[in-house]
Amino acid sequence: MKKGIVMLFSIAVLAMGGFSVQAQEGGGTQTPPPADGVSITIYNQGSALVQDRRTFTLAAGESTIDFTDVASTIDGTSVSIKSITDPSGTQVLEQNYVYDLVDTSALLMRYIDQTITVTMSDGTVYGGILLSGAYGDIILRQDDGQVIVLHSVDARDVRFPSLPSGLITRPTLRWFLNSVAGGEQQMELRYLAYGMSWTADYNITLGRDNKTLDVNGWVTVTNSSGTTYTDAQIKLVAGDVNRIIDQVANEMYADGMVMRAAAAPASQVEQREFFEYQLYEVARRVTLGNNQTKQVEFVTRAGVPANTFYVYEGGGLFYGYGGPIYDQNYGNYGVTNVGTYLEFSTAADGGLDADLPAGRIRVYQQDTDGSALLIGENTITHTPKGENVELYLGNAFDLVGERTQKSFQFVTDTVVQETYEIRIRNRKDTDTVEVRVPEHLYRWSNWQILTSSHEYTQTDSSSIEYRVQVPPQGETVITYTVQYSFPK
Repeated sequence: MKKGIVMLFSIAVLAMGGFSVQAQEGGGTQTPPPADGVSITIYNQGSALVQDRRTFTLAAGESTIDFTDVASTIDGTSVSIKSITDPSGTQVLEQNYVYDLVDTSALLMRYIDQTITVTMSDGTVYGGILLSGAYGDIILRQDDGQVIVLHSVDARDVRFPSLPSGLITRPTLRWFLNSVAGGEQQMELRYLAYGMSWTADYNITLGRDNKTLDVNGWVTVTNSSGTTYTDAQIKLVAGDVNRIIDQVANEMYADGMVMRAAAAPASQVEQREFFEYQLYEVARRVTLGNNQTKQVEFVTRAGVPANTFYVYEGGGLFYGYGGPIYDQNYGNYGVTNVGTYLEFSTAADGGLDADLPAGRIRVYQQDTDGSALLIGENTITHTPKGENVELYLGNAFDLVGERTQKSFQFVTDTVVQETYEIRIRNRKDTDTVEVRVPEHLYRWSNWQILTSSHEYTQTDSSSIEYRVQVPPQGETVITYTVQYSFPK
C-alpha cells in the first residue's frame, strides 16, 4: 500500500515468479520450473556474478521466456543466456530487461483518461474518468461533467478494471528464442548485479601473557539486491578486481539482520587461488535472503604466537619532502600518547597459516574472573599467507612520552643543527616495557646524526627508530643531534 491506496483488480494477470514460457503461435504458459542450481560469486566492491540454471520444455520454433527472479539492481548490459542442452540449435533472437513495475504512480499514469473507482476513508465512493494522479491528488471527471479532486492519503482503496499490459510486479528479463528441436532444455542465465558484498570479520582473544592468541574468522555476506537466492552456491573473491563503478553501484546500501552460523569442526569455507585473487567457497549451499546479512565461519586457530609492543611517535607522521624546512617550531606537536600494538604472522611456520581477506578485527582479553573484555579494534587490508600483521589497539594508560627541542641553530646559511630530548615514563607497578620511538628527519633529505644517546636503526631514507627498555615506575631519556645541509 502506498499513501493509503489499495489496488484491487478484477482480472489477475500477474506473473509471480520463475520462468513462464509462451509460444507465439498456439503456445501456453508453463509452470515455472525449479532451479537446477544457483551460483553467486560476490566481490568486495559491492557487486556479484549470478548464474542460474533451469530446465523447461520449449516448443519447436520461436518462444518467449520471462524470467522474474532477478535482482532489481541488475546490470542489464551484462545479461547473457544460453542453452546447455542444445547450444547450437537454440538461438537468442532478442533480449529485453523490463522494469516498468507496478506501483501507485505507474498505475495512475497508465489509467489517465480511463474510468476508475475510489472509495474514501469515510466510505464515500467516487467514480469517473481519471484526469491526473500526480502530486498525491486523484483528479476525476464524473458522469455529470463535474471535476473532483481527491487526496490519495484519504483514500481507502482504488479500483482499476484490469492490470494494463506491459506492467509487471518485479524486474523481468525477457528473451525471444528460436529452438530447432524444442523439447526439454537446460538454460543458463548469467548477469552482474549490485547490492551484494562481503567482508571478513575476525575475533581475536589475546592470552593473558600477551604471547599467544586465538583467532575466529567469519565471512560476512550482505544481500540488498532486491531478491532472495535459495540454496545457492556462494563464492567470494578476495582481491581488487577492476570494475567500472556507475551511479547504480554508488546508491546501493547494505541493510539487514545478522545471522551467525554455528561453528563446526570441519571448515565451512574452502579456499583456493584463482587468477591473481583468492577464492573462498562456502562448502554447503545456503539461502541468502534479500536485505539479509549472513555470517559463515572460515578460519579458526588457537595458540598463534603473538607479541605486543608500544610506539611513541612524538614528532607526528611524515609525508615526504616538499622542500627544505627552516621553521624552528616545525614538528613540535606536543604529543604525549604512547600507542599499543599487536603483531602476529600469517605464515605457516610460527604463525596463523592462513590468508586473511580485508576486514575488521576485534581483539579481546580475558579478565581475572574469566570474562572477555574488548581491548582494541582495527581493520586490515588483504593479507596473504607469510606476511606480518600489525594492529593499533589504542593508547597505553600507564605510559607517557615527552619530546622537547633542546637546541636549534644555523651553523651556516645552508647548515642547521638541532637537538631533541625524548622522555618515556612508565607508571606500571611491576612490568618493564619496550617502547619503539620512530623519529622522522623532516627538514631535508640531506641529514646526518651527529650524536645519539642510544643505538638506532635507519628504517628508510628519512626515518630512524629507537627501541628502549623502560623500567616500572621509571623513565628513559633519549637525546640526539641531527645536522641538515640545505641546497644553495
